[in-house]
Amino acid sequence: MSLGILLSLGVALLFGCYLYALKRYFSQYPSPVFVVLTYGLAFPIYLPIVLLNDGAWLPGTKPLLSVGLMLGIAALSGLALIAFFAAIRRGDVSYVSPIAKLVPVFVLPIEVLGLGVELSPIQIGGVVVATVAIYVANWQGGALLEPIQRAANSPAAQLALLSAATYGVVDVGKRIMMQELSIEPTTFLPVMFAGVSIILLPLALRCDWPDTWRSDLPKFGAIALILAVGNHAILLAMIELPASIVSPLINMQAVVAVVLGGILLREAYFRTRLVAAALAVGGVAMISLG
Repeated sequence: MSLGILLSLGVALLFGCYLYALKRYFSQYPSPVFVVLTYGLAFPIYLPIVLLNDGAWLPGTKPLLSVGLMLGIAALSGLALIAFFAAIRRGDVSYVSPIAKLVPVFVLPIEVLGLGVELSPIQIGGVVVATVAIYVANWQGGALLEPIQRAANSPAAQLALLSAATYGVVDVGKRIMMQELSIEPTTFLPVMFAGVSIILLPLALRCDWPDTWRSDLPKFGAIALILAVGNHAILLAMIELPASIVSPLINMQAVVAVVLGGILLREAYFRTRLVAAALAVGGVAMISLG
């Protein structure tokens, strides 16, 4: 088994535990507070890797465009994170995770309309399978159209879809940043960690911070470590393997989160949501590999 596959599967397990931890330990925190603390701590944790990198900090061409794009991606990442954490607070992790991981469903139309990418039949099938995953995640028996109505009326589902759609724009921006502007990963990640926390800090300061936030700093540090290690491992995996292979493997985190939510948190409709997570990962794999 190649190093890239091992890294991808490790990230899936790591981020699956991360999704579970959000629901288990941080549901009482307002979304901006959680994001500011975790991303703010991720910056110094990741800094040693930056200092060890001997590559150029910025590409030789279009530095202003590079900085602007990185800041824009950081801002959109903050929005996506707030939407996702708000969805986790309002719904079961086993319900939210399969829906929030449908990012490629939104990447595809952006690339088709904006970058002229052509769809293959298997990618179209992947969109259909991923859409069915949302239906299955909302299935609780009853009439045929009830899952659609439930999804339409669920704040958790709406926020998860908003997060996925925003991450779709972020991923397209990352593609342009890495491929066209040749920005180093060790340049982008610290900008993202610092940028997200700085952009959201004014909003976080307006929120009510739980009295336990100081005693919970070690937990926030553990989440920040997962973010720093996981994001760097993803980039290392993409050096070893094409993104079309890495993406479906990493999205197995949705299955990990559903299993942990169903078993440890005893969330309802475990088997149904496990099927939904499997469909979501399958749809993502079809889109990525098509």
